[in-house]
Order: sequence, then C-alpha cells, then structure tokens
Amino acid sequence: MSLRYLHTMVRVTDLEASLDFYCNKLGLKEIRRRDIEAGRFTLVFLAPEGQEDAQVELTYNWDPESYGEGRNFGHLAYEVEDIYAACQKLMDGGVIINRPPRDGRMAFVRSPDNISIELLQKGEALAAAEPWASMENTGEW
Repeated sequence: MSLRYLHTMVRVTDLEASLDFYCNKLGLKEIRRRDIEAGRFTLVFLAPEGQEDAQVELTYNWDPESYGEGRNFGHLAYEVEDIYAACQKLMDGGVIINRPPRDGRMAFVRSPDNISIELLQKGEALAAAEPWASMENTGEW
C-alpha cells in the first residue's frame, strides 16, 4: 500500500476570521475554494507559499454548529525562518502567544476556533532573548 499526504481538515465557525488568521497573520495562501450548495458547506484549501502539497482544508458549515475546543485534534506545525520575528508579527496582529518561544525553538498560538498551531524555528534554536525568555504561558496550547 502506498500513501501520499493530501491535507488536514479543520472545521471553522467563522470563515472570515479563520482566513484572516491563517492567511493574513500566519502567512498561508489560499490554493482553492469550493462552495458545496447541496451540502451547505464551503471548503477552502490553504498552504505555505511554494508548499502546495502541505495543505490545510478549512471546512465551513453554513448552518451554525459547536465544535468544542478542539484539543483532541492535536496541532498543526509550521517551520519558520525566525521564531521571534514570527511571534512578534502574530502579536502585532492581535494573536495571543500561548506558549512563547522562551527556548528560541518553539511557540504555540491558537486559531479563532482554538486549533493549536506550533511554530518551530528552522535549523538550530535561536539564542534566548527578551521579552520571550521571561514571558509566561497564557491559556492552553
């Protein structure tokens, strides 16, 4: 049996807020979108620039549903060039850094639907730096 990764699906409750988070703040690009009138839902596929084979599928059901907190999902993980710059950009955009990159290597944030997103420093960890080194965790991650 041969397997090939296709995508990870995440249900979202507010498509515009989710697109703002995943695209404008996290930096993913919309690859394609499908409105399924008969099923009353929209699918939006996102990926990092140049990595169209690493897709996240946002599923937006037109009729409101409650999905809970999403902790049983685990997390999505993305490698970043500079963990400190990435976290600063997210903070400047109003995103809470739930687990700051105190170690210069790893941070966690959450989407508008409480999906955990892990950010990992590309290559070796950066040297510890303020304000990150002394920043406490906020909420769950």
